[in-house]
Amino acid sequence: MSNVGFRIFTKVNRPSKELMEQFHGLPSSNICDEMNRIGSVYEKIIPIGKTSLVGPAFTVKEQLGDIMMFHKAIALAQPGDVIVVDGQQGSLVNAMAGELMVLWAKSKGLAGLVIDGAIRDSDAICKLDFPVYAAGVTSKGPYKQGPGEINVPISCGGVVVTPGDIVVGDADGIVIIPAKDAETVLAKAKNKYQNELKIRELISKGAWAPEPTDEELKARGCDIIDDYYK
Repeated sequence: MSNVGFRIFTKVNRPSKELMEQFHGLPSSNICDEMNRIGSVYEKIIPIGKTSLVGPAFTVKEQLGDIMMFHKAIALAQPGDVIVVDGQQGSLVNAMAGELMVLWAKSKGLAGLVIDGAIRDSDAICKLDFPVYAAGVTSKGPYKQGPGEINVPISCGGVVVTPGDIVVGDADGIVIIPAKDAETVLAKAKNKYQNELKIRELISKGAWAPEPTDEELKARGCDIIDDYYK
């Protein structure tokens, strides 16, 4: 029987590297659109410096203001993993990472950190060429007492994240792709991206007209009045 709330699962079912590599370069917006717009974490979680990020989720659920299990996760995670942290409903009271933790994660070859909580040393982190996403910044440090959990399902930015889910980040934010759906989402997102490339070309030629027609507007009840507003 495991100790719920204070436990570590050491194994993660990671997608193949070949599958994850194919998400590089695909906009998070295209991916989220092809998940019916429910895969993006909330807008408070933004990049601190470098933005490009793809990798399997290595999840951490922390006690409020505590980072003991976050430290343990960095020690256990494999190169290429993205550590995703549930900081207790996005509390910004205590920073959950600073420059030294980010340097440690980078030195281990991790792909990035996604923290539903605050960080500190933001100026230094911006210069490290390592993807860090967080919900805010504060100078107040954390505690290191526990409890917490590693590699259990968590909530990050309003999205359920299961260990091994694919995490994709860019300047628009973070999107979480359930591992079991990754191949389907990938195919649809690739198709959407290719369609958008075609539209860009049409725009450059002045051959794209996406606005609704008068007939479409009238069918929805819109009055089109051929006069000045009075």
